Amino acid sequence: MSVPDLPGVLSADDIRATVAGIAAEQEESGAIPWYAGGQLDPWDHVEAAMALDVGGETGRAEAAYDWLRRTQRPDGSWASRYEEGGVVADPTAETNHAAYLAVGCWHHFLCTGDDDFLARMWPAVRTALDFVTGCQAPGGEIWWAAGDEVALLTGSSSIHQALRCGVAIADRVGEPQPDWDLAADLLAHAIRRHPVAFADKGRFSMDWYYPVLGGALRGEPAQRRLRERWDEFVVPGRGARCVSDRPWVTGAETCELALALDTLGDRDAAAELVAAMQHLREPDGSYWTGLVLTDEVRWPVERTTWTAAAVVLAVDALHAAHPRSAIFRNAGTGPPGTVHPAAAHGTSGSPGEDAAVSGPGAAVAVNRGR
Repeated sequence: MSVPDLPGVLSADDIRATVAGIAAEQEESGAIPWYAGGQLDPWDHVEAAMALDVGGETGRAEAAYDWLRRTQRPDGSWASRYEEGGVVADPTAETNHAAYLAVGCWHHFLCTGDDDFLARMWPAVRTALDFVTGCQAPGGEIWWAAGDEVALLTGSSSIHQALRCGVAIADRVGEPQPDWDLAADLLAHAIRRHPVAFADKGRFSMDWYYPVLGGALRGEPAQRRLRERWDEFVVPGRGARCVSDRPWVTGAETCELALALDTLGDRDAAAELVAAMQHLREPDGSYWTGLVLTDEVRWPVERTTWTAAAVVLAVDALHAAHPRSAIFRNAGTGPPGTVHPAAAHGTSGSPGEDAAVSGPGAAVAVNRGR
């Protein structure tokens, strides 16, 4: 399997070094913490596993997914935070954490074509997405956690992609789940047409770009959304702010914004963002989480597997030489080069949309704001 590069920015050997750094942090159990001895959350664990696959570490990626399969709770969820050794530190059942397994498993299948892997993971994916859709409100938005009827735009946008991936997995294993397709359509409608259904987290850059990254917005409505707040969040030559009112750029958000731009075909701007955040890279290929611009201090003082993974996934998307590279561009669905019909429609005023759907600063550092 070829390893991607971004000419003039990162070579294939650079990406190999970054992936090797992620692999070095993986525990014997398959768990991938933020850094050795640090905490683990299921969403970032999956993102790191996806980067391992891009770097050719197929066995390690499978070990990461098997760790999730073994630790899944009976209701389909996971704890939101684990400490070293798999000790539960926060038992909260977050919906976006549960959903992201489907994205990772579909990505692994696109990397390997391994139907046996999908068959092994299918019960966990099915139980996880049934848990997620069980937390969907009548308006289509999805509660951020079991028992807490508050919806978050970033998390729901990520769940939209996960549901599309889940539908693709279900079709592949021969157990179609039309209810998930409907749930995704209703969720996309809520994201496009009913922003008041979500808690106001507008100061966070993820709430700005995630509706695009997760596939609920495409085309001109998506381009307009990114244009409207570009100057608030993007610091030329440095990357993207985590929050609009703080002089703090973060590597993962910068690369996720690059991925969002790639879904719209704006590859030059995406590549510029990936290049801009390389000041966070260390010679060993690891990445600091972020930088406070006012005093050039790295904060938090940590080099995280999920920041490194976001770089790898952004480079792979821009390299665009493998079916897995399009998992964000296609909102996770179908064979390469296809887009789910619902993902092709716009926001309010788009004549086709209703027909298609008929039928915290510190908090982000702790929980990635998903």
